[in-house]
Amino acid sequence: MNKKKIFSQQAIVINEMGMHARPAAKIAQIAMEAVGDIRLSNGSSVVDATSIIDILTLCAVKGSQILIKAESDDDRGLVEQIKAFFDNGFGELENE
Repeated sequence: MNKKKIFSQQAIVINEMGMHARPAAKIAQIAMEAVGDIRLSNGSSVVDATSIIDILTLCAVKGSQILIKAESDDDRGLVEQIKAFFDNGFGELENE
């Protein structure tokens, strides 16, 4: 039996504006490079990370915890890239 190896990282939205269209588009762009599926979850909803609209439905405000999950270990680097994007406040912290 061949089991999928799932890789995940927990991220926190740290910028004041929360998740909005520009960071959602960047996350979707990164996720589109994946071999398998990358999903984002806020605990109550799980969405496709390649869909800007799906990402925005998470309504992730500052302080929201988001789980980034890849269903292929080949996508570990992409999950880490998305996590780093969260960690640097979507590149918006210097504007706050």
